[in-house]
Order: sequence, then C-alpha cells, then structure tokens
Amino acid sequence: MRHGVGLSTSSDSELITQLLCLTPPMEEVDTPDWVARIKNLMTETPTSYSLLIMHKDVIYAVRDPYGNRPLCIGRLVPISKLHSSGGGEGDTEGWVVSSESCSFQSIGAKYYREVQPGEIVQISKHGVKSLNIIPRPEGDPPAFCIFEYVYFARPDSIFEGQMVYTVRQRCGRQLAIEAPTDADVVSTVPESATPAALGYAQVSGLPYVEVLCKNRYVGRTFIQPNTRLRQLGVAKKFGALTDNFAGKRVVLIDDSIVRGNTISPIIKLLKEAGATEVHIRVASPPIRFPCYMGINIPTKEELIANKPEFKDIANYIGATSVRYLSVEGLVTAVQSGIESYEKEQISSSSKASRKLGHCTACLTGKYPIELEW
Repeated sequence: MRHGVGLSTSSDSELITQLLCLTPPMEEVDTPDWVARIKNLMTETPTSYSLLIMHKDVIYAVRDPYGNRPLCIGRLVPISKLHSSGGGEGDTEGWVVSSESCSFQSIGAKYYREVQPGEIVQISKHGVKSLNIIPRPEGDPPAFCIFEYVYFARPDSIFEGQMVYTVRQRCGRQLAIEAPTDADVVSTVPESATPAALGYAQVSGLPYVEVLCKNRYVGRTFIQPNTRLRQLGVAKKFGALTDNFAGKRVVLIDDSIVRGNTISPIIKLLKEAGATEVHIRVASPPIRFPCYMGINIPTKEELIANKPEFKDIANYIGATSVRYLSVEGLVTAVQSGIESYEKEQISSSSKASRKLGHCTACLTGKYPIELEW
C-alpha cells in the first residue's frame, strides 16, 4: 500500500500477488527476476505462508522465514520402488510439493525433504535446487506452529524429521506424568487424540479401550459457525460403546478444548451410558489467545480458558476432573524428537544454522513477530 496499490479483497493471497508484481531494485526493465521478487516479498512479509509459484517450466517452493506453516517436497517414483527403503534420485520421475507428506504415497511419491524456513527452492527438469535462505529478523528462532502437532496435521505426516503420531504419543506420556488420576480405563475423543491416549495408557498402566464410535461422515465441529451447529455436530458424530466402560471410571483424553461446547455433550453421553466418573485430560495447554497466522481460532472472548467458568471448568463441562498438559511439557514432547534427529537431507550449512523454535502464541500470547494494529 506504500506504493499506492489498491486491494479489492481482504485475501492475503491477493496481497502476496501484488507484492510479487512489484519491481525490486536492480531488476532490468521488461525482464522479470522472479527470484529477486520472491526475496523482496519474503523481506516485506516475514510470516506466515508457504507458497508454490510457477513460471513457465520452473516451480518455486517458498516457506516464510519463520517456517510457521509446513511445506515439503516429494519424489515421484516407479510403483515398484514406492514401498522400498532404497533408491536414490536416479529413480525420480518427477517432483511434487505439499503442505503435508501424508499426501505423497497416494500419488506414487516418496518423501524427500522439508523446505526449510526462509528457503527458496527451484524445481525444474534439472531437479531440485536450493537458491537462497532468507534470514529471520534479528536472528529470531523459527516459529513452526506447534498446533500442527497437536491437532491440525494428519498423524502420518512428517515434520522436522519426526512423525506427528509419535509426537502425540509423547504428549500423552508427558500428560500421564503431569496429571495422573485413579481410574479404570483410558480412552480417547477420536481420532486426533488417540495417539496421546495410547501414550497416557502406557505410562499410567491403565488399559486402553474405545468408548466412542465415530461417525466418519461428519466434519470437524470446532469450525462450525455457531454453538447450536457445533452441539448438533457432536450428537451426530459419536455413539457410545457401552460394554467397554459401563460401571467404570474413565480417563478421556482430548487433544484440545477450544470453546468447551463439544466436550460437554460427550461427557453427558458417557455418564448416561454408565460411566461412574469421567476424568478429562487434555494433551495440550489451554488455548487463551487468538491465532493471527491464518488459523480460525476464535476471538479471545470466545475461548473457554478466558471465561470465568474456567476456574471451575470440571463442574462447568460436567467432568469429574480436568487437567491440561503444561506448555513446557508440550514443547519438550515436540522438541525432544527433533534434537535426536540429525539425518535430514539438507545441506551442511543448513544443519549448522539449525535452531529449534515453535509458535505457541495461542497458548502464551507470545507471537513470533510484533503485531501491528
């Protein structure tokens, strides 16, 4: 807007396109230097985006300097090589880019590597080439969204050299250490909390059973536009597997509680079906702040952790008890796997400059960059 560009929508995609149209310094007239333009865009907008830009026969895969959103590269390989552990770049029939690695196998591709924070990767018929890595302001650490591990990503996706499923298991094990309870069985609010529930069961020594049957044809409820639709979604989404828990004390693991509207009907369902106690254990800390990085986490006033009822949340949602994983516990569960992983297919210079860092803004209010209002 400093250059007098008029925007016709509120879409960040339009803003990115407008920035790419700006002529950067030193560009020759009528000869667009797309790499220079991308660098200029990344300098102007340090977060939050992952981009795929195609120009003629070249594709540029771009990840913002903070690495807030995921982006990875895969190799298209012959079907005979798809499930083998061997095979080098010589077997490559083409290259693909995705936000999550879980999508590769369904199209006959194998995971190759992540695009690093701030990296510009050129993909052409000549292969994959890293062109540049744009540094973060003042040497800040990266800020990959920690909620990708908690909820958003599919469990078979790979981020930062580790599978999401494994991280969620570690969260459950840490939760069992921080928030034990006397109970008979451990279960889950399917499905993203299942790995955490298995981890909790491993540490607590309690048997894991399924108490809820999920209707797979109903979408996620926290993004529904009003409370009535979210509650109706819960009623359609789950059925009780009564024989597994009637007359027993249940520890129910959830991945997160945003507004608190969906967990209450689940607790009521379990109690009416015969559970004597329902202890809620949440495999992430309370969400207290909105996300301004592109995720539809609501305003601060809508979040249950900011309401007066949160002081007695167990009574408010009808649970016997409620405990959350600490912020420190979540960060430890995520970063302990990264620290032990040093065999990524990236350059030595990238390894040398590797820093750990995750965006926990929705939990702590500490955003990776200063917000301008």
